[in-house]
Amino acid sequence: MSMPSTGVFRSLRNYNYRVWAAGALVSNVGTWMQRTAQDWLVLTQLTRNNASAVGIVMALQFGPQLLLLPWTGFAADHFNQRKLLMATQAIMGALAIALGLLTVTGLVQLWQVYVFAFLFGCASAFDAPVRQTFVGELVGDADLSNAVALNSMSFNAARMLGPAAAGLVIASVGTGWAFLLNGASFAAVLASLSLFRVAELRPNVRAHRAPGGMLEGFRYVASRPDLVAMLVMLFLIGTFGLNFPIFISTMAVRVFHTDARGYGVLSSIMAIGTVTGALLAARRERARFTSLLTGAAVFGLGCTLAAIAPSYWLFAGALAITGVATLTFTNTSNSLMQLSTEPAMRGRVMALRVGIALGCTPIGAPIVGWVADHPGPRWSLAVGAASGFAAALVAVYAIRRQMHLRHVEGHGEAD
Repeated sequence: MSMPSTGVFRSLRNYNYRVWAAGALVSNVGTWMQRTAQDWLVLTQLTRNNASAVGIVMALQFGPQLLLLPWTGFAADHFNQRKLLMATQAIMGALAIALGLLTVTGLVQLWQVYVFAFLFGCASAFDAPVRQTFVGELVGDADLSNAVALNSMSFNAARMLGPAAAGLVIASVGTGWAFLLNGASFAAVLASLSLFRVAELRPNVRAHRAPGGMLEGFRYVASRPDLVAMLVMLFLIGTFGLNFPIFISTMAVRVFHTDARGYGVLSSIMAIGTVTGALLAARRERARFTSLLTGAAVFGLGCTLAAIAPSYWLFAGALAITGVATLTFTNTSNSLMQLSTEPAMRGRVMALRVGIALGCTPIGAPIVGWVADHPGPRWSLAVGAASGFAAALVAVYAIRRQMHLRHVEGHGEAD
């Protein structure tokens, strides 16, 4: 029996994963360019700095993750994952190019951005669970945790590069070109998907089509207390904690009275923290439930330190700590949920995970925004801290329950 390889970048020894990672990095930079350009377009060109309009775009873009939940998980478990990814990536690329052409020609209107955000959200809802479970086909279960961590590192490295690149493009040639470049970046993923050595893929078991197949995922999760605990933790932190655009922008402007450059530095320091968290996750040989507890508790601590930080640079340091904790928590939940789930159910379980982690943003963002506007930005961070500590308590309960069940089973066998 062969032992799994070790090392931070061990998944890159696999040809198919190397090809995938190269295409994904290019596409991730494009995605962050589009997010930055889309906010800029809505705020400065289509409205008079209307933050509510940006909130509507966020709701339309992330809402489909919850709205389409049964169908997205069903598709991930029943269809050929490589072909489904090629379809979703091609659709998202075409949407980015269409929005770019409308913007470049000066025809774009706010309602059109809303429509494109919703369509992009629908395509992304089908794409996300497949993209997460497809990693298992590339590297197998032995290196799954490592590959998930490297994917997160790529996404967050792009988070440092994309907004800066978008700023340069917008300043030099206009907002529409950022959308067009994002559309072109999807060609990198499509090329990587077509260059795979198909014979070396490790296909996940496909689910059999049966009546009620879409709801089977909900029933499966309901029968697994460990999965329920992880989803409750994700709901708490995803809804009330992962609102860093609100936290950072309101603290930067209203508390520390800094300019756009100061805001950019804070965003980059946060991204450095998340990349560090991804590197630490990549070093671990396997995911453990205790890492979820640690990630949630340190997330709460980081938000607390950020809320009470007396100076700009101490606030930046707290953001770095919070970034490490965020990636520890999200990566561990991703790996644990995949590795502890039957292969034929992974797509539906991961669709639930993505739906709760992203789809609850439209619920939490307005609440956190209201808190930042009224009691103040520091209080909005207190909400984030509370979500981390509450999630840590859920983890403690789940671990104690697991230990109790093992103790009972041990006594039962002894009898």
